[in-house]
Amino acid sequence: MRDPYSTLGIARTASEKEVKSAYRKLAKELHPDKNKNNPNAAEKFSDATKAYDLLSDKGKRAQFDRGEIDAEGNPLNPFAGMGGGRPRGYSGGAQRGGGFRDSEFQGFGADDMDLGDLFEGLFGGGRNRTAQPPPKGGFGSRGRGTPPPKKGADIQYRLAVPFVDAASGQDQRITLADGKAISLKLPAGVEDGTQMRLKGKGHSGPGGHGDGIVMVEVAAHPFFRRDGDNIRMDLPITLDEAINGGKVKCPTVDGPVMLTLKPGANGGTVMRLTGKGWTKNSSSANKPARGDQLVTLEIQMPEDLDGLKEKLGDWKDPAKPRSVFGL
Repeated sequence: MRDPYSTLGIARTASEKEVKSAYRKLAKELHPDKNKNNPNAAEKFSDATKAYDLLSDKGKRAQFDRGEIDAEGNPLNPFAGMGGGRPRGYSGGAQRGGGFRDSEFQGFGADDMDLGDLFEGLFGGGRNRTAQPPPKGGFGSRGRGTPPPKKGADIQYRLAVPFVDAASGQDQRITLADGKAISLKLPAGVEDGTQMRLKGKGHSGPGGHGDGIVMVEVAAHPFFRRDGDNIRMDLPITLDEAINGGKVKCPTVDGPVMLTLKPGANGGTVMRLTGKGWTKNSSSANKPARGDQLVTLEIQMPEDLDGLKEKLGDWKDPAKPRSVFGL
């Protein structure tokens, strides 16, 4: 796989938010379900996912930036973690003999030097080659480590979640590639494009199973809409309900509740239902786990205006609502 920054089309200085945003954009464009006639899309989608997995992990990203691992997460420098980085004279394999310069060994050419002695010295083997096992990690004659066996490929899943389930954090059922159905707990604060990783639920490989990658797609709702941790909706009320006040039913993602209107309620008034909003991605004993529902009142005029006109007669409202505009 090529450089993960190039794969996602971002700079090496990109923030975590920029990494996430770039991946989501590519994931939507390259998702196999949307590119059934494009055989290259699945490969590009997999590359983008691997690049995101590496760059979204702070530790792995730092290792990659330091040149300790490659884009697949495999170690590049067999001396990493030994306290000194590269040994004196190591040049990354650019010169013969595994990259050790002749001048660093006071006249000994790379072909004349017994690298076995060097590694035995490093690992405490002395000169007795038969008494000590080879160092762990499988170093060859040129000092390169054997990469670990690769895991199987990941399997991509798409999970469509109803708006009300995502808002309230309801568990979902998903059927895996092996035919087994499992219950999946949605993360708090889930949103459209959120990815969930199922360890060991991918294809099998020499190094074990890959993972299942679940992309969440939150469905739109006919009258609810998300606003951060809050949920907004417009609630129509009749003219008499606005004038007289009283209790009216109001839908929420948890079911209908009674909303109390004050007499003379105006259209456009916003009422708050505490704790009826979206699940928050961080909560504590001092903070609620859900946002609020914000209800905007809309006064609906009666269809039979003739009856209303008859009751009003010559009455006119003395208020001047447009006076704030100087009119």
